[in-house]
Amino acid sequence: MNSYTFSVLFIVFLGITVSLQFWLSSRQLRHVSKHRAEVPAEFKEKIALDAHQKAADYTIAKTKFGLLSLFFSVIVLLGFTLFGGLQLMSLSLYRWLGDGMTYQLGLIAAFALISGALDLPFDLYRQFVLEEKFGFNKMNLKLFISDLIKGSLIGAAIGLPLVWVVITLMDKSGDLWWLYAWLVWTGFQLLMMLIFPTWIAPLFNKFTPLADDSLRQRIEGLMQRVGFASSGLFVMDGSKRSAHGNAYFSGFGKTKRIVFFDTLIARLAPQEVEAVLAHELGHFKLKHIIKRMIVMFLVSLGFLALLGYLKQQVWFFTGLGVDPILFSSSNNAMALILFMLTLPVFTFVLSPLTSISSRKHEFEADAFAVKHTNAGDLVSALVKLYEDNASTLTPDPIHSAFYDSHPPASIRIAHLHQQAKLA
Repeated sequence: MNSYTFSVLFIVFLGITVSLQFWLSSRQLRHVSKHRAEVPAEFKEKIALDAHQKAADYTIAKTKFGLLSLFFSVIVLLGFTLFGGLQLMSLSLYRWLGDGMTYQLGLIAAFALISGALDLPFDLYRQFVLEEKFGFNKMNLKLFISDLIKGSLIGAAIGLPLVWVVITLMDKSGDLWWLYAWLVWTGFQLLMMLIFPTWIAPLFNKFTPLADDSLRQRIEGLMQRVGFASSGLFVMDGSKRSAHGNAYFSGFGKTKRIVFFDTLIARLAPQEVEAVLAHELGHFKLKHIIKRMIVMFLVSLGFLALLGYLKQQVWFFTGLGVDPILFSSSNNAMALILFMLTLPVFTFVLSPLTSISSRKHEFEADAFAVKHTNAGDLVSALVKLYEDNASTLTPDPIHSAFYDSHPPASIRIAHLHQQAKLA
């Protein structure tokens, strides 16, 4: 393959991806707008019309904002690649820092800083305009800036050493560098699962032991029934940033902890909280998390092997607007950046595969919850969460198939009722 052919291939796939995303968003806008005036029959006695319309308006606003973000990201992508942005940035850094590791780490850092700065206006609009308009934003500007600074510092403290290791492997370990880099990446992911719950998450949120004795006893009884051991039950102050509610567990081994958003505890009845947690525990007991990790590790191995091939091809660089000859041997950081930028362009059409697998796991976790709690409690909890989070009850089926990791509300609840009859 030559650089011209690869440039054309890149543009064709970019056109397909953008056109498909635009078509899917257009379908979502039409479908949600069409069904805005009336609550679906199965929800009429549970959700008020104004709540349904709020969810429709929220979905429409998010979809329109997503289209704006999409077109801006395309401009940025082309600006970095075919229009010469990365070439200019790397030439400037190369003249300043010279060849070697400092230049390569500087290139990664500069790319991250510029990308973050370009995304910042969209992040601000999403938080303080879109989320604010629909009553979900609880964050002030001071907290937003604090999160941004802490996130950037933690990202640099963790990310730069990891990048240094990977680039060193690319430089020094021969043609199989990608295999060694994969082992490092896998170990890093497992380490993060261990340290995130107790070291990183508390830097952003306050975690307090669950104080409600009756709820704690109910949850401990559930964990005993399903055979799940946890290092603790915690409530997170999610309400200081958002009105959205959730529950999750993180870590593995002795670091497993169950976390409830305070907004969830405030909204749901104890038996509903138990049912939601039973669903989450179903993911663990049915080994969904391990299966997802295995798939993630295998996919990352394949992608790193592909990068191992591409970084040796001049057309990969020149076809994306970069002349690697100008930078002597320091092409590894550039290869990482170009690969990260272009991979989503070529893989977006595979998105439904991930959604199909995720939905299958959701149905299985629901079935697990029905076996250990009351199906009606899970249904009522889900209805409250749909309403509180302004989740549309009428997504476009094709849009949902591409993007949604969970089944649409009507399908999921119908499936729960069926599971209840079989239980």
